[in-house]
This record gives sequence, structure tokens and C-alpha cells, in this order.
Amino acid sequence: MELIKITPDKEKARNILQMSLLIEERIALEDRKRMMTLIIADYYEIVKELITALLLTDGYKTLSHKDLIEYMEENHPEFSAHEISVLDDLRVLRNKVSYEGFFADPSYLERNEPLFKSVIRKLRNIIKKKLQPA
Repeated sequence: MELIKITPDKEKARNILQMSLLIEERIALEDRKRMMTLIIADYYEIVKELITALLLTDGYKTLSHKDLIEYMEENHPEFSAHEISVLDDLRVLRNKVSYEGFFADPSYLERNEPLFKSVIRKLRNIIKKKLQPA
């Protein structure tokens, strides 16, 4: 895992937290049947950005999406091996969507959306705690 040590940037982390809420609002407005694959990509975007915010609060950044998930796995035991595995699968799927024009099976979102939402809630709670004054 290649992390770059930086000065913690809580302001940027706050901004990312707010942006993640906007993406989630957009998901709620989408035509779920027609935009299902893009909704999956949006869930990945939220998770990726929230992990980025988490790294920023800890004084790190990375250029690798794979390293973001690995950071969660190594530094946040509140996430289960199953959650980490599903997020890594989501990363791979999002890459197929973005770079190959892949359309996901509708059942993928149905099966995994509750887990995505749960992970997003956990990430937001961790970040909010880190952003509180000492």
C-alpha cells in the first residue's frame, strides 16, 4: 500500500462529506431501472470519497483506489471481511462500467445496496468523530 504522508486536512474532509450527501440525494432521484448501473457507480464514488476523507483526517492520501480499500481493511476493524470484499468487488465493477461500458445485472444492486448504505453510514460516523474538536 502506497500512502503519501500529508498534513491532516479536516476542511477538505468536511467538504467531501458534504459532497457525498449530494451524490446520495442524486441516487434517490434517479430512475432506478434505467440508471441502475450508474447508481452502482455512484455508490462506489461515495465510498471512495468517504475513504479519501478518512485518510485526509489521518494525514494521508493515495492515488490508488485499491489502496483506499486496503487502508480500511488494515486500519478499521469495524468493517468486516465481507464488507471489504464487497467493496473491492464494487471497485472492480465500477471500473468495468467506467472503462468498458459494462452494464451490471439488476440483481447486483438489489443484493448489495443495504450493505453499501451500511458502510456509508459507518464511514460517515467515523469521519464525524474524527472531525470533532479534541
